[in-house]
Amino acid sequence: QVQLVESGGDLVQPGGSLRLSCAASGRIFSVNAMAWYRQAPGKQRELVARITNSGSTNFADSVKGRFTISRDDPKNTVYLQMNSLKPEDTAVYYCNAGIKEYPWHTAFRDYWGQGTQVTVSS
Repeated sequence: QVQLVESGGDLVQPGGSLRLSCAASGRIFSVNAMAWYRQAPGKQRELVARITNSGSTNFADSVKGRFTISRDDPKNTVYLQMNSLKPEDTAVYYCNAGIKEYPWHTAFRDYWGQGTQVTVSS
């Protein structure tokens, strides 16, 4: 019913930049918070950045000052701009969004994208 499609993952050198995109489509009445998570092999999934429907943001300490998150509500799209990339940023990055399918629903459902690989290496 609702699908999140991610794009932008790539192989990049340390110090480089990438911009990830995630577009939500399908039966959507409204979108609440949107976020980016990442998971490296053998590690737990962690929150990277989050943006509310009012535009408030928060970031993991490890990416603060290097990453920015933004959203384009008419396109139901969230972006993650990643600068000054480090090898430890290597992970599968997942898009997350709270979505209300119908106006009479009182709660948002949590949706996840398929993940996109980001590899930072020389």
